[in-house]
Amino acid sequence: MNSGRKATRRGLGFWMTLALVVGNLIGSGIYLLPATLAPLGTNQLIGWLVTIGGALCLAVVFARLGAKLPLAGGPYAYASAAFGPLAGFATAWSYWTMIWAGNGAIAVAVVSNLSLIAPWIGKTEGVPALLSVACVWLLTAVNIRGVRAAGEVSLVTSALKLMPLVLLIALALWLALSGAPHVVQPPVPIAAGAIATAAGLTFWGFLGLESATVPADKVENASTVVPRATLIGTVLTGVVYLGISLAFYAYMPTGQAAASPAPVADFLGAHFGGHVASVVAVFAAISAFGTLNGFILLQGEVPWAMARGGVFPAWFGKESSRGTPTRAHIVSSILLSCVTLMNFSRGLGDLFQFIASVSLAAGMLSYLMAMLAAIRLLPAERLLTVVALIGAAFIVWAAWGLGEKALGYGALFVLAGVPVYWAVRLRQDAMR
Repeated sequence: MNSGRKATRRGLGFWMTLALVVGNLIGSGIYLLPATLAPLGTNQLIGWLVTIGGALCLAVVFARLGAKLPLAGGPYAYASAAFGPLAGFATAWSYWTMIWAGNGAIAVAVVSNLSLIAPWIGKTEGVPALLSVACVWLLTAVNIRGVRAAGEVSLVTSALKLMPLVLLIALALWLALSGAPHVVQPPVPIAAGAIATAAGLTFWGFLGLESATVPADKVENASTVVPRATLIGTVLTGVVYLGISLAFYAYMPTGQAAASPAPVADFLGAHFGGHVASVVAVFAAISAFGTLNGFILLQGEVPWAMARGGVFPAWFGKESSRGTPTRAHIVSSILLSCVTLMNFSRGLGDLFQFIASVSLAAGMLSYLMAMLAAIRLLPAERLLTVVALIGAAFIVWAAWGLGEKALGYGALFVLAGVPVYWAVRLRQDAMR
């Protein structure tokens, strides 16, 4: 599964791999999440701590698997090695579905933030949809050009997206050190249900922590770089997320934060002037654009790895002269474009939200299978087994938060891929 790429091609170094992880974790959502979490009060801080703890367990497991088995495909490769091709296919199918369906929302987020700077975009019928699809195909072209080009985009956008977030945290630290009075927030009872709600919301901010493991065959010195980038990227992201949440809790009233359509911009604007809102919107668009780039890289790599593993049509396993899975990229982006356009179609917004939630429920399987694969593949590492069990329990808990309906349809989504698997297997048997 890790063969087929020429060693002479330049791959992703440590900084580009770290940028891929951080870029995929920190998207446009963090610019809106403070408003969503504000009504939960102290529960949001506890929820962040629980989520960060769970994410670190997942990161440790993925880092160890990446060090021991630097195979292309990430969760798919591990599930296939541990439980066979059918389990590997189900894992990859769920993961791939989650990526390309979820990318539709990210593409929309890019244009939504741009419309805050140029209102005519949102007021002109058809323009937002066309710009969103244009972003998809621009970044698809970048990824087809080569992993190095995609890595360079991730490096630049990851550095830029951190700037306003780090500025916000630095401002909060300065306020604390200068003795500025804290905001007295209205009391919100600490409750298990509210903590679960907070953890459910914050977990989406860590989807993609396994990003470095998926294109592992393209990473230079993968057995060292992949685990380092996975752990450092997850820790760095957790620090940024928690720092922002603490800043809002300490220095912005709950009601103001909850009612704000752009809480990060409002927080910074209160101290640097209202004109900062447009600047933050630019960075939010860059943030979403960088995240879209990283996940488009993954949505091409997963079907390529499946095809090379013999559980997906071999057509997807063909590469360009640059060593990129061009066919897999094109098909994935066609699906992504359809989902993106569907989000802009009149009367189909609810359908898009339904598909996104179902695909996310289906995608949880890939994380669970990776935890179970670690237990199966590395039985001698008892501490890792404990960490993997905690990670698996966290995934089950987070999936439960999606609700029975989403999980039920998510299971059907996974089962819908089974005929594809058997068709491929039958064709292979017939050719023998």
